[in-house]
Amino acid sequence: MLRRVTRLEEIARLAGVSITTVSRALNDSPAVNRKTKQLIWKLAREHNYPFRVYMPSGPTAAAATIAIVIPRPQGREWSLSDPFVLGLVAGIGEAARQRGCDFIVSHVAPTGSDDLAELMATNRVNGVIFLGQSSLHVAFNRLAESETRFAVWGAQLPNQVYCSVGSDNPLGGRRATLHLARLGRRRIVFLGDAEAPEAMQRYQGYLEGLAQSGLKADPQLAVPAHFELEAAEASIDALLGRLQFDGIVAASDLIALGAIRALLRAGLAVPRDVSVVGYDDVPFARYSRPALTTVRQDTALAGRLLVSKLLNADPGGELRSERLPTDLVIRESCGG
Repeated sequence: MLRRVTRLEEIARLAGVSITTVSRALNDSPAVNRKTKQLIWKLAREHNYPFRVYMPSGPTAAAATIAIVIPRPQGREWSLSDPFVLGLVAGIGEAARQRGCDFIVSHVAPTGSDDLAELMATNRVNGVIFLGQSSLHVAFNRLAESETRFAVWGAQLPNQVYCSVGSDNPLGGRRATLHLARLGRRRIVFLGDAEAPEAMQRYQGYLEGLAQSGLKADPQLAVPAHFELEAAEASIDALLGRLQFDGIVAASDLIALGAIRALLRAGLAVPRDVSVVGYDDVPFARYSRPALTTVRQDTALAGRLLVSKLLNADPGGELRSERLPTDLVIRESCGG
């Protein structure tokens, strides 16, 4: 049985506009105002209009197109130059290529519900992957009431109704802390900005690891640092003059490497004086000196899961969140 194809004229009738306006809207023409364009794209999706015919399909005639969107950061400075973000984008890109799909990295950086609604209403892709929740947890929940064409890389949070894929952050933080405690470290710093959802969960794991090891949590050893080398260096520089510590659990590899730079500059040896554990296992972690002990996040698996969530979803169905296992990769920066 042949599937009925919705015609351009029908979309025009439903929208109450001319056929010319519909054609222009489907081609994202600036001659059509945003509100009308949103309505036409919504109707086109609802009625399964084959609007890819009116779009540049690219040289490969891809089976689908996925957009990668990076929300405005909170805590973690997500950018394409971040080595972990590059690894995650590569994982998504490889998974898309294996499925015969194209992917694009959007310039849009949503900051709230209105931005998310507009992005989903006007895009012409088959699905959207958001890298990080930033402060948009409530907004993503609201979006999920009407949209299923998106998935989020990030932590699973309380009362979450949207689909996210992320590592088991509490377990990763706990494993890192327990490892340092087993090595005899007793004054262990948590270094990272716990306002970011992922870092907050890693900090929770750190506290669990301290408790499991019989160590008392000292609030002064919870040290804020943005996800960048220079911020971590500055935080450790400030800490060295006022507190004694012999271990660091960092919320990312960049933070860990910045901490090591500050320690070495102060004349301390890693790991003899201070042991350091990172989080992510970005490619250069193994090539640093000393090589960085870290909690590994599998970006290739993350990419496959995120792409699969979007391409295998039943229309109108619910996407199930996934937590990825974390592995402690032991190298030189811990001494054992």
